[in-house]
Amino acid sequence: MRLIILLSTVLLLQSSFAQDKVVYFSDAIKSNIKKYNSQSDKAYRQGDIEAGQALFDSLVQNKLVGSKFDDYSFKSVNSRKVKLSKIKKPVFIITYSSWCVIPKGEIQALNKLARKYDDQVQFIAVFWDTKTDTRKIARKFNHKIKVCYANESYKNDARIVATLKHTLGFPTSYYLNSNLEVVDIKRGGIQLPPSTNAKTAFDMNYRLFNERLSIFLEKQQTPVSQLASVAE
Repeated sequence: MRLIILLSTVLLLQSSFAQDKVVYFSDAIKSNIKKYNSQSDKAYRQGDIEAGQALFDSLVQNKLVGSKFDDYSFKSVNSRKVKLSKIKKPVFIITYSSWCVIPKGEIQALNKLARKYDDQVQFIAVFWDTKTDTRKIARKFNHKIKVCYANESYKNDARIVATLKHTLGFPTSYYLNSNLEVVDIKRGGIQLPPSTNAKTAFDMNYRLFNERLSIFLEKQQTPVSQLASVAE
Protein backbone atom coordinates (compact mmCIF):
# COMPACT_ATOMS: atom_id res chain seq x y z
CA MET A 1 0.00 0.00 0.00
CA ARG A 2 2.82 2.38 0.92
CA LEU A 3 4.54 1.56 -2.37
CA ILE A 4 1.40 2.43 -4.33
CA ILE A 5 1.06 5.75 -2.50
CA LEU A 6 4.73 6.53 -3.10
CA LEU A 7 4.48 5.77 -6.81
CA SER A 8 1.33 7.88 -7.10
CA THR A 9 3.09 10.80 -5.41
CA VAL A 10 6.07 10.54 -7.76
CA LEU A 11 3.80 10.47 -10.81
CA LEU A 12 1.89 13.52 -9.59
CA LEU A 13 5.11 15.43 -9.00
CA GLN A 14 6.41 14.51 -12.45
CA SER A 15 3.13 15.59 -14.04
CA SER A 16 3.19 18.88 -12.15
CA PHE A 17 6.80 19.50 -13.17
CA ALA A 18 5.99 18.84 -16.83
CA GLN A 19 3.08 21.27 -16.73
CA ASP A 20 5.17 23.97 -15.06
CA LYS A 21 8.17 23.58 -17.34
CA VAL A 22 9.05 26.88 -18.99
CA VAL A 23 10.12 26.92 -22.63
CA TYR A 24 12.21 30.01 -23.31
CA PHE A 25 12.02 31.79 -26.63
CA SER A 26 15.76 31.43 -27.23
CA ASP A 27 15.50 27.64 -26.83
CA ALA A 28 12.38 27.39 -28.99
CA ILE A 29 13.90 29.40 -31.83
CA LYS A 30 17.22 27.56 -31.62
CA SER A 31 15.48 24.19 -31.87
CA ASN A 32 13.30 25.11 -34.84
CA ILE A 33 15.07 27.76 -36.90
CA LYS A 34 17.26 25.40 -38.95
CA LYS A 35 14.30 23.45 -40.33
CA TYR A 36 12.35 26.65 -40.96
CA ASN A 37 15.26 28.28 -42.81
CA SER A 38 15.71 25.23 -45.02
CA GLN A 39 12.04 25.08 -45.97
CA SER A 40 11.53 28.83 -46.37
CA ASP A 41 14.71 29.27 -48.44
CA LYS A 42 13.43 26.60 -50.81
CA ALA A 43 10.03 28.28 -51.07
CA TYR A 44 11.48 31.71 -51.80
CA ARG A 45 13.96 30.31 -54.34
CA GLN A 46 10.98 28.88 -56.18
CA GLY A 47 9.26 32.25 -56.03
CA ASP A 48 6.48 30.95 -53.78
CA ILE A 49 6.06 33.93 -51.47
CA GLU A 50 2.76 32.66 -50.05
CA ALA A 51 4.36 29.37 -49.02
CA GLY A 52 7.25 31.26 -47.41
CA GLN A 53 4.84 33.39 -45.38
CA ALA A 54 2.81 30.32 -44.41
CA LEU A 55 5.97 28.66 -43.10
CA PHE A 56 6.76 31.74 -41.00
CA ASP A 57 3.23 31.82 -39.58
CA SER A 58 3.44 28.11 -38.78
CA LEU A 59 6.77 28.56 -36.99
CA VAL A 60 5.34 31.38 -34.90
CA GLN A 61 2.00 29.80 -34.02
CA ASN A 62 3.17 26.22 -33.48
CA LYS A 63 6.64 26.69 -32.00
CA LEU A 64 7.09 30.19 -30.60
CA VAL A 65 3.75 31.43 -29.27
CA GLY A 66 3.56 30.65 -25.56
CA SER A 67 7.32 30.55 -25.07
CA LYS A 68 8.81 32.78 -22.40
CA PHE A 69 10.72 35.69 -23.88
CA ASP A 70 14.20 35.93 -22.42
CA ASP A 71 14.67 38.71 -19.88
CA TYR A 72 16.87 40.90 -22.04
CA SER A 73 18.34 44.22 -20.95
CA PHE A 74 18.40 46.61 -23.89
CA LYS A 75 20.59 49.70 -23.93
CA SER A 76 18.58 52.85 -24.61
CA VAL A 77 19.87 55.98 -26.31
CA ASN A 78 19.39 57.95 -23.08
CA SER A 79 22.02 55.69 -21.45
CA ARG A 80 19.49 53.82 -19.32
CA LYS A 81 18.97 50.08 -19.59
CA VAL A 82 15.54 48.69 -20.38
CA LYS A 83 15.12 45.36 -18.58
CA LEU A 84 12.01 43.55 -19.76
CA SER A 85 11.10 42.03 -16.38
CA LYS A 86 10.92 45.53 -14.89
CA ILE A 87 8.06 46.44 -17.23
CA LYS A 88 4.79 45.57 -15.54
CA LYS A 89 2.54 45.59 -18.59
CA PRO A 90 2.40 44.00 -22.06
CA VAL A 91 5.30 44.83 -24.36
CA PHE A 92 5.48 45.60 -28.07
CA ILE A 93 8.99 45.36 -29.54
CA ILE A 94 9.81 46.29 -33.13
CA THR A 95 13.29 45.81 -34.57
CA TYR A 96 14.98 47.96 -37.20
CA SER A 97 18.35 48.93 -38.62
CA SER A 98 19.31 52.50 -39.48
CA TRP A 99 20.57 51.48 -42.92
CA CYS A 100 17.24 49.83 -43.81
CA VAL A 101 14.69 52.44 -44.84
CA ILE A 102 11.65 52.48 -42.56
CA PRO A 103 8.42 52.63 -44.61
CA LYS A 104 6.93 56.08 -45.03
CA GLY A 105 4.42 56.92 -42.31
CA GLU A 106 5.36 54.02 -40.02
CA ILE A 107 7.17 55.99 -37.32
CA GLN A 108 4.43 58.62 -37.23
CA ALA A 109 1.79 55.89 -36.88
CA LEU A 110 3.69 54.18 -34.06
CA ASN A 111 4.11 57.51 -32.27
CA LYS A 112 0.36 58.06 -32.27
CA LEU A 113 -0.35 54.47 -31.22
CA ALA A 114 2.19 54.70 -28.38
CA ARG A 115 0.22 57.63 -26.99
CA LYS A 116 -3.10 55.83 -27.50
CA TYR A 117 -2.00 52.64 -25.72
CA ASP A 118 0.36 54.28 -23.22
CA ASP A 119 -1.35 52.82 -20.14
CA GLN A 120 -1.72 49.36 -21.71
CA VAL A 121 1.45 48.62 -23.68
CA GLN A 122 5.13 49.55 -23.46
CA PHE A 123 6.52 50.32 -26.92
CA ILE A 124 10.20 49.52 -27.58
CA ALA A 125 12.09 50.10 -30.83
CA VAL A 126 15.37 48.16 -31.05
CA PHE A 127 17.93 49.10 -33.69
CA TRP A 128 20.68 46.67 -34.68
CA ASP A 129 23.15 49.53 -34.71
CA THR A 130 25.70 51.48 -32.74
CA LYS A 131 24.58 54.11 -30.25
CA THR A 132 25.77 56.90 -32.55
CA ASP A 133 23.76 55.69 -35.54
CA THR A 134 20.67 54.98 -33.43
CA ARG A 135 20.72 58.45 -31.89
CA LYS A 136 20.42 60.01 -35.34
CA ILE A 137 17.03 58.43 -35.91
CA ALA A 138 15.81 58.20 -32.30
CA ARG A 139 14.65 61.82 -32.32
CA LYS A 140 11.91 60.85 -34.80
CA PHE A 141 10.21 58.72 -32.13
CA ASN A 142 8.24 60.32 -29.32
CA HIS A 143 9.08 59.86 -25.63
CA LYS A 144 6.46 57.13 -25.20
CA ILE A 145 8.64 54.77 -27.23
CA LYS A 146 11.86 53.52 -25.66
CA VAL A 147 14.48 53.58 -28.42
CA CYS A 148 17.26 51.04 -27.84
CA TYR A 149 20.17 49.54 -29.71
CA ALA A 150 22.27 46.37 -29.85
CA ASN A 151 25.30 45.58 -31.95
CA GLU A 152 27.76 42.72 -32.36
CA SER A 153 30.62 45.08 -31.56
CA TYR A 154 29.30 45.77 -28.06
CA LYS A 155 30.04 43.64 -25.05
CA ASN A 156 27.12 41.46 -23.91
CA ASP A 157 25.07 42.06 -27.08
CA ALA A 158 26.07 38.85 -28.88
CA ARG A 159 23.26 36.74 -27.39
CA ILE A 160 20.53 39.28 -28.16
CA VAL A 161 21.76 39.75 -31.73
CA ALA A 162 22.11 36.01 -32.35
CA THR A 163 18.67 35.18 -30.95
CA LEU A 164 16.65 37.96 -32.57
CA LYS A 165 18.46 39.58 -35.49
CA HIS A 166 20.13 36.48 -36.93
CA THR A 167 17.03 34.28 -36.76
CA LEU A 168 13.85 36.13 -37.72
CA GLY A 169 15.56 39.15 -39.25
CA PHE A 170 14.05 42.63 -39.31
CA PRO A 171 11.82 44.52 -39.27
CA THR A 172 10.06 42.13 -36.90
CA SER A 173 7.45 42.88 -34.22
CA TYR A 174 7.20 40.89 -30.99
CA TYR A 175 4.01 41.00 -28.91
CA LEU A 176 4.56 39.91 -25.29
CA ASN A 177 2.04 39.71 -22.47
CA SER A 178 2.79 41.03 -18.98
CA ASN A 179 4.41 37.67 -18.10
CA LEU A 180 6.75 38.04 -21.10
CA GLU A 181 5.08 35.15 -22.90
CA VAL A 182 5.03 35.44 -26.68
CA VAL A 183 1.50 36.20 -27.88
CA ASP A 184 2.40 36.85 -31.51
CA ILE A 185 5.25 37.75 -33.86
CA LYS A 186 4.84 39.65 -37.12
CA ARG A 187 7.41 40.35 -39.78
CA GLY A 188 7.49 43.50 -41.87
CA GLY A 189 4.90 46.19 -42.32
CA ILE A 190 3.35 47.85 -45.33
CA GLN A 191 5.45 48.21 -48.46
CA LEU A 192 4.32 51.37 -50.22
CA PRO A 193 5.34 52.87 -53.57
CA PRO A 194 7.67 55.89 -53.13
CA SER A 195 5.00 58.09 -54.70
CA THR A 196 2.51 57.40 -51.87
CA ASN A 197 1.59 60.67 -50.18
CA ALA A 198 2.36 61.14 -46.48
CA LYS A 199 -1.25 61.09 -45.26
CA THR A 200 -2.12 57.89 -47.10
CA ALA A 201 1.07 56.23 -45.84
CA PHE A 202 0.31 57.26 -42.26
CA ASP A 203 -3.31 56.09 -42.44
CA MET A 204 -2.38 52.67 -43.85
CA ASN A 205 0.35 52.09 -41.27
CA TYR A 206 -1.88 53.26 -38.44
CA ARG A 207 -4.67 50.88 -39.44
CA LEU A 208 -2.28 47.93 -39.77
CA PHE A 209 -0.54 48.34 -36.41
CA ASN A 210 -3.70 49.40 -34.60
CA GLU A 211 -5.42 46.20 -35.75
CA ARG A 212 -2.45 44.08 -34.68
CA LEU A 213 -2.29 45.76 -31.28
CA SER A 214 -6.03 45.44 -30.71
CA ILE A 215 -5.91 41.70 -31.44
CA PHE A 216 -2.82 41.40 -29.25
CA LEU A 217 -4.52 43.04 -26.28
CA GLU A 218 -7.52 40.76 -26.65
CA LYS A 219 -5.31 37.67 -26.75
CA GLN A 220 -3.00 38.62 -23.90
CA GLN A 221 -5.87 38.84 -21.44
CA THR A 222 -6.23 35.07 -21.67
CA PRO A 223 -3.37 33.13 -19.99
CA VAL A 224 -1.25 31.18 -22.43
CA SER A 225 -2.21 27.59 -21.66
CA GLN A 226 -0.01 25.77 -24.13
CA LEU A 227 3.72 26.31 -24.18
CA ALA A 228 5.61 26.23 -27.44
CA SER A 229 7.00 22.82 -28.20
CA VAL A 230 10.72 22.38 -28.62
CA ALA A 231 11.68 20.09 -31.48
CA GLU A 232 13.56 16.96 -30.57
